[in-house]
Amino acid sequence: MILASTHQHLTRGDAQLLIRLLARDAANEREQLEDRLREGGIDGLLDDERLPSLLMRHAHGGGASLELFFYVMVRHALLRVGVTDRALADYVTAVLVHFGARGRATRIDEADDQVYDALAGLLGDVNDRDAKRAFLVRAHLGNYALWLSGMYPDLIEHRRWRRGGPDIDYYDEMGRRGFLLASDHQMASQNGVAELYAAAAARFTLLRAALNEVSDTLLFPHVTSPERLMRQVRTSFGVLRAG
Repeated sequence: MILASTHQHLTRGDAQLLIRLLARDAANEREQLEDRLREGGIDGLLDDERLPSLLMRHAHGGGASLELFFYVMVRHALLRVGVTDRALADYVTAVLVHFGARGRATRIDEADDQVYDALAGLLGDVNDRDAKRAFLVRAHLGNYALWLSGMYPDLIEHRRWRRGGPDIDYYDEMGRRGFLLASDHQMASQNGVAELYAAAAARFTLLRAALNEVSDTLLFPHVTSPERLMRQVRTSFGVLRAG
C-alpha cells in the first residue's frame, strides 16, 4: 500500500539544499531562511514559489533527491489549482515515486504477480473475495487512473482521437470511483487512510490537472499538438468547475 510518507522522509540535508538554492550565497537571506526553518520547519521553505524554477535550472538543483524534487513540483502544481492539503501533495508524490519504478504501475502490490494494463480489469476485481486484495485493488484503481491521466494525458487524447479510446473524463471517473471505494473499505479506517482517499476522490480532477502541468513541464516540454491544446482547454473548464 502506498502511504503519504514522502514528506516525513525529507532530511536536514534536504532543508540545507533548499536554503542554499533560495539564499543564492546572500548571507542575510540565508539567516532569514534559517530562522524560517527553525520556526516553521521544512514546510516554511517548501512552499517558496521560487523553488520549482530553481530546482530545474540552478546547478545545485541536481543534488536534490527524487522525493524532494517531485514533492516540490507536485506541491506547487497543486497550489496553482487551489489544492492546499499537504497530505494530498505527499500522497500524490508517493504515487509518482512508486510508479516510476519498473513494473510497479501495473501491479497492486510488489508481492502480487497479476499485471493490470487496463482500468477495466481493476474495476472487475474491486470485490475480490480476499478483503485485503479487494482493498489494494480499489486503491490501485485510483492510483493507476491518476498516474495515466496525470502523467500521460497526451497519449490518452491521441488514442481517443485516432482509435476511439476513452477520454480524460473516463479516467477521472474511474479514479474517483477507485478512491471512493477504497475509502469505504474497512481496511482504510484500520490503516488511517479513509479521509485521505475520500479527499483524493473528491478532488481527483484537480489532482490530475496538477499532474498534467508537471508532465507538460518535465516530461514533454516541447510538445505542441491539437490534442494537447484541446486537453488543456477541457482541463481548464474542469478545474473551474471543480474549484
